[in-house]
Amino acid sequence: MGLKQRFEMATAGFVVDKILKYIDKDPEANLDKIVDKSQSLMRGVFPSKSLEMVKQGAKDPENIWRQYGLRIIKEVDKEIIKGLGLALGIGAVVEGTRVVRANREKYKCNIPWIILLDPTSACNLKCKGCWSAEYGNKSNLTYEEMADIVKQGKELGVHFYMFTGGEPLVRKNDIIKLCEENKDCAFLAYTNATLVDQDFCNEMKRVKNITLAISIEGDAESTNMRRGENVYERAIKAMDLLKENRLLFGISVCYTRANLEKVTSDEFIDLMIEKGAKYGFYFNYMPVGSAADVELVPTPEQREFMYGWMKKCRDKKTGKPIFTFDFQDDAEYVGGCIAGGRNYFHINSNGDMEPCVFIHYSDSNIREKTILEALQSPLFMSYYHNQPFNDNHLRPCPMLENPEYLRKMVERTGAKSTDMLCPEDVNTLCARCEHFAKEWAPKAEELWKTRTHPTPKAFYYRDLPEAKKENMIKFDEKNI
Repeated sequence: MGLKQRFEMATAGFVVDKILKYIDKDPEANLDKIVDKSQSLMRGVFPSKSLEMVKQGAKDPENIWRQYGLRIIKEVDKEIIKGLGLALGIGAVVEGTRVVRANREKYKCNIPWIILLDPTSACNLKCKGCWSAEYGNKSNLTYEEMADIVKQGKELGVHFYMFTGGEPLVRKNDIIKLCEENKDCAFLAYTNATLVDQDFCNEMKRVKNITLAISIEGDAESTNMRRGENVYERAIKAMDLLKENRLLFGISVCYTRANLEKVTSDEFIDLMIEKGAKYGFYFNYMPVGSAADVELVPTPEQREFMYGWMKKCRDKKTGKPIFTFDFQDDAEYVGGCIAGGRNYFHINSNGDMEPCVFIHYSDSNIREKTILEALQSPLFMSYYHNQPFNDNHLRPCPMLENPEYLRKMVERTGAKSTDMLCPEDVNTLCARCEHFAKEWAPKAEELWKTRTHPTPKAFYYRDLPEAKKENMIKFDEKNI
């Protein structure tokens, strides 16, 4: 972090301290005033209309987002709010967004806002249908490699890093060190939580810029069935410990054909709120890897239910005071697929740079190329040239909903499978998705045509004047 950035962070930290002390005097009365006092910090990143809606919601006792804001203020340590707030608000949103947009213009390729990386392939569990369960401790990124990823990322404007795996907390000491050395960045670890203890909570409180997303599959029966004996109980115990320490955390839910009813029940959501979770990230099960079970892929009817349930869960009057997001059914808010560096990409524990955490193909490795060189490689440029893969953003994925795209991109770019045990032919993978893609298409079209949808300010290569002039790896749906 340069001298200018240090000064900006210190100045913003002083303002945040004043805001938090002001709210602390009377959270119920002063919550709405935080919008006014925070607006100058965000430097016009959010439209004034949106901020006015937030302000009005903060005044309404019946609005769930007011209740949500009060939950954070009352339940999360003020230093944690400040640390993560500065890293996300100033580092990622204000400074990061500006640099990312400039670099997209400069380099004519996707530049991400988030980077996911696997510190290790090791995991202490063997969850059904998870590719990592078969890998063992076969590969690891060194600390120096992870630090260099963050260094390169920050130069491109990336100030938000997520750890996946494997079980990332196997490398908890290195993760904490990264947090400590990069205060202008926010970090999130997807974890089974079995390695969370008081010592780690103390470290989280010390560095202040990391949050955990705890994997859970509903109730004890459904979680333990997929993750192993007593895993649910251990995850709940970790939540209790994190809440006791006033730390910010959420849940990560892989919804399947078998557990969808349980992970969307009022009982489940209410319990997660009671346990202290502040957000819930929902992921559609993807049939990836040799251990994939196609029978776990949700049905089209279940996907339609999820689309409606997410909106109900977030409704300001009928919802719940927890922020939930479904990376499949909420793609309309971000303009379709966000992988391939458009908003994020993934680096596995072998150093392979993959377009998506679920798409295990690569033509670049961090031990051979820089991050920028990977983003300009044939595979990543094929994402850049072809996004969105469908103008119906309820069918965003080039694998699950549009498998013809992934098949062609891998074939035409020469990308190789990164599966560490059994390299997976792209035709084999895409064949697992074709039935769902065909069955979901008419339902998705009906939903798209009969409802209003957001219009995000999304950038697409196809909108550029040079799009029709360049002759790169590019194709459209009608020519597949």
